Amino acid sequence: MTTEDSAPSSRKQKIKHEMKELLIIFSYLAFFFCALTTYSMLLLNEYHVKYWNYAFALINALVITKVIMIGEYAKVGRKYESSAVIFSAIWKAFVFSWLVFGFHVVEEQIKRLIHGADVARASADIRFDELAGRTIVIFCTFIPLFVFREFRRVMGEEEFRAIVFSTKQTGK
Repeated sequence: MTTEDSAPSSRKQKIKHEMKELLIIFSYLAFFFCALTTYSMLLLNEYHVKYWNYAFALINALVITKVIMIGEYAKVGRKYESSAVIFSAIWKAFVFSWLVFGFHVVEEQIKRLIHGADVARASADIRFDELAGRTIVIFCTFIPLFVFREFRRVMGEEEFRAIVFSTKQTGK
C-alpha cells in the first residue's frame, strides 16, 4: 500500500469519526434543548404544541455542536487537561459556554443588521440578560457532556466504550 492509497482511507476514517462525534454531541444537546422547550411550554401553559419551537431547539443544538467541534479543533479549553477530570471538564464547560455566548451575541447582531438596524442600534437591542440566562443553562448542560468527554480522553475511547456500553457485569 502506498501513501497515496492510505490518504483517502485516512480521510474517510477522519470524516467518519467527525460525523460520529457530531452525532453524539448533537444528540446530547438536542435531548436537553427539546426538554427545555417542553419545560418552557408547560411552564407558560402553552399546551398546544408548537413544532417550530422544537425545530429551533434542534437547529440550536446543531449550531452549538459545530461551535464545540470548531473550538475543540482550535484546542480551546485545554488549559487544565493535566488536572483532575472534573476540573478540566468544568473549565471546558465554562470556556465553551463563553464561546457559545459570544456566538449568540454575533448571531443577534447579524439578525438585527439584516432587519435594517444600524450597528449601534443592533448592539443596543441585544438582550444580554436573556443571553446570560441561556449561557447559564448551557453551562449546566455542558458539565456532564465534558465530564464524559474528559473520561473518554483520559481512559481511551475503547476502554470508555467498554465500560459505558458493555453489557457484561464486572466484579462478580
